[in-house]
Amino acid sequence: MTTKRPAVLFVCVKNGGKSQMAAALMRHHAGEAVEVHSAGTRPGSAINAQSAEAIAEIGADMSSAVPQLVTPELLRDVDQVVVIGGEAVIEPVEGKTTPVTTWHTDEPSKRGIDGMERMRLVRDDIDGHVRALLTDLTQSPN
Repeated sequence: MTTKRPAVLFVCVKNGGKSQMAAALMRHHAGEAVEVHSAGTRPGSAINAQSAEAIAEIGADMSSAVPQLVTPELLRDVDQVVVIGGEAVIEPVEGKTTPVTTWHTDEPSKRGIDGMERMRLVRDDIDGHVRALLTDLTQSPN
């Protein structure tokens, strides 16, 4: 008997920073155990360079990522949707009751912390959430 691997979608508004970081971290920690997607409600045109640099520092990779739009098809195809931050809003998709979780992540810029120091703190905060989610996804029975 084969079990389907869990599929997760990370969402933020621009899909250039936090949701891409979460996706890269999940791929890094989970390998092939989890199917990982990332998208934005209003995708930007490029990946945040500091986000990519912060991710690369710990051995993960998001350098080839491209911002994508959240689509109803993508929402139907995943088992879990994670919205990162309070700005992105996911509209319900008819016929699908995929759980949607919101992660309110640390925002160091509110404390006057910017640049790479900010990005490392954001990365580490998201990494903690990703590791907890990975445990949930891989330990619960399918």
